[in-house]
Amino acid sequence: MNIAFFLIPKKEVVCLSLKNTMRQAMEKMEYHRYSAVPLIDSDGKYAGTITEGDLLWKLKNTPGLNFGNAENVLLYDVPRRMENSPVRIEANINDLFSLVITQNFVPVVDDSGIFIGMIRRREIIEYLLNKLRDKKVE
Repeated sequence: MNIAFFLIPKKEVVCLSLKNTMRQAMEKMEYHRYSAVPLIDSDGKYAGTITEGDLLWKLKNTPGLNFGNAENVLLYDVPRRMENSPVRIEANINDLFSLVITQNFVPVVDDSGIFIGMIRRREIIEYLLNKLRDKKVE
C-alpha cells in the first residue's frame, strides 16, 4: 500500500514558520486546539515540530518572558525537546507504522525535503479498525 493513501495535503495542514513568534504559535494552536504543529523553513522544508510543552518550557526558563512579550521571540529560538521524524512520500507502509507508534503525526516530504503534508495516527488507526471489522464480517 502507498502511504499517499493516508496523506493530508499541506494546504489542509496548520503549519508555522520558524519566523513566526511564540505568541503567534500559541494563538494558532489555541484556535485550532492542537498541541503540536509542524514547522516549515523559508524554503518550504520540514524544520521540526513545535509543541505546547516547548512553548511552556521556554516561558518557564526565560526570565521576564510572558504572553505579552512572547511576540518578540521567534520559534527559531525556541528549543524543541522532541523530533517528529518525517518520511518520504515513497516510503513503505512499514516505515510509516514504526513512526506512528511514537508520533501523533508523521510529516511527509518529497525528495528535496519539501514538506508536502502529514499523516495522522488517527487515520491509520481508523483504517486498521475498519480492516478488522471487515474481517469479522467475512
